[in-house]
Amino acid sequence: MKVLMVNGSPHLKGCTYTALNEIAETLKEEGIESEIFHIGTDPIAPCRACRACVKLKRCVIQDKVNTFLDLAEQADGFILGSPVHYASASGIIVPFMDRVFFAGFNSGRNLFRLKPASAVASARRSGTTATLDQLNKYFQINEMPVISGRYWNMVHGATPDEVRQDLEGMQNMRILARNFAYHLKCKEAATKAGILLPKQETTVFTNFIR
Repeated sequence: MKVLMVNGSPHLKGCTYTALNEIAETLKEEGIESEIFHIGTDPIAPCRACRACVKLKRCVIQDKVNTFLDLAEQADGFILGSPVHYASASGIIVPFMDRVFFAGFNSGRNLFRLKPASAVASARRSGTTATLDQLNKYFQINEMPVISGRYWNMVHGATPDEVRQDLEGMQNMRILARNFAYHLKCKEAATKAGILLPKQETTVFTNFIR
């Protein structure tokens, strides 16, 4: 089993990484493999809403989004990590995840449905709950069970060393990881017991006109 994590910070090993790495270490103790995918600082174009992904089975824009989509196919769960920028998720993770989930859904590759997910936010001071709410919406629209910790999944500090001093925040990263591992193991046990996934209906699209 493998959990694919996203580092939505411009810093390779900053505060967000520190939180995700604590999760990775705990997942390892639970026998779960993980990988931290760093989006980086190269520009990520927004979704064009061209729907070329329906035919191409991937995004028409060739960048890290398609690299991530290929990795997502083999992942059993996902954790999105982002710093707080102006009381919301970072400017790089939002267009990245917009395209990842749009292409993931329209491609028909079924990359995310019923795979567990969590969001993690890091901040110097505030804006974390707004960021978590923003990131969790990606999961909830894709039938992904949202795994929680004992508190909202956030850490505080302006540097990695300060984040490590956030004892409650770091403890919650470990609790989150163990809860995540438990869910993955339960899902694996259910599959082995012959319990089928919920029936999937054809998506119905409506608007406020009809």
